[in-house]
Amino acid sequence: MRVSDFDFELPPERIALRPASPRDSSKLLVVRHDALKDRIFRDLPNLLRAGDVLVFNNTRVIPAALSGHRTGRLGTTPKIEALLHMRLDGSRWKAFVKPAKKLEKGDRVRFGGEGKARLLDTLEATVEERGEAGEVTLAFDSHGPALDEAIAAVGEMPLPPYIASKRGTDEQDKADYQTIYAEKGGAVAAPTAGLHFTPQVMERLQTAGISQEFVTLHVGAGTFLPVKAEDTRDHKMHAEWGEVTAATCERLKAARAKGGRIVAVGTTSLRLLESSGLEPFSGTTEIFITPGYRFRATDLLITNFHLPKSTLFMLVSAFAGLDRMRQAYAHAIANDYRFYSYGDSSLLFPAP
Repeated sequence: MRVSDFDFELPPERIALRPASPRDSSKLLVVRHDALKDRIFRDLPNLLRAGDVLVFNNTRVIPAALSGHRTGRLGTTPKIEALLHMRLDGSRWKAFVKPAKKLEKGDRVRFGGEGKARLLDTLEATVEERGEAGEVTLAFDSHGPALDEAIAAVGEMPLPPYIASKRGTDEQDKADYQTIYAEKGGAVAAPTAGLHFTPQVMERLQTAGISQEFVTLHVGAGTFLPVKAEDTRDHKMHAEWGEVTAATCERLKAARAKGGRIVAVGTTSLRLLESSGLEPFSGTTEIFITPGYRFRATDLLITNFHLPKSTLFMLVSAFAGLDRMRQAYAHAIANDYRFYSYGDSSLLFPAP
């Protein structure tokens, strides 16, 4: 399909720069093929039924935005900004860097240290490989838990570019840009559909007989990259690491066999479920879902409102229908819904 088929006009004031407070006071648009209903997120337990299963992504966002300087060459020491996006092993990460033209294979980069009293507040790496579109492989001097601690000391929370371009990161984002059930560190972007959940909503879901399962997909910075191709067939997704355990698969299949529905909390959970096909899965996925895709493992989807021409808007259009999603987004814009990572939510039913 043409990427332009997924374009729409979005007023800049509809982009949320802060989340709703409390989290479950955000709006929730229920999208069925025959109706649109305006609700509040805390109504969610009343919109599902006993026997349904919510599937959450329990990844934890790490402070993956690093700032430093190139070192080791004679002359200038240009400033380097790096956004880690996929861990390769105990000491190596793939990262997007700016300005990429200032780095070559073998270069050294020192992150942190500015305004710090201790040399321990720095982190050094070697450029092991250069890729395309500003991507490099960084081999850090630290390894394992020591590297994780150094990144936590030096890095900042990687807010989405459409927020970061309008305001700086602050202490509040450390809590706001993390789900309440985040557990396994490794993501550089939050699974934002989960940001609306509160302990009260989780408790009411359990009381209503709606169970909860957890999978892990470490969301990468590729989720924010624009689609530059004109045809969807020419776009390549960046790989992300995920895991679905055998025990989780068995419980999900058992729930379905009893008439329960699998409700993906966010596009990250959905992409991982569809990659696994409800079979044990551990590895990377580059799944790219566009209209025409046949869903195997997901019955309902909870998700925020996405960018025009983004892979995520393509995914929700595949799930609920492109025409229906155009109508839903037009309704959301006209009724002051808030868009993107800190914005409002939707509950999508599949297209007939």
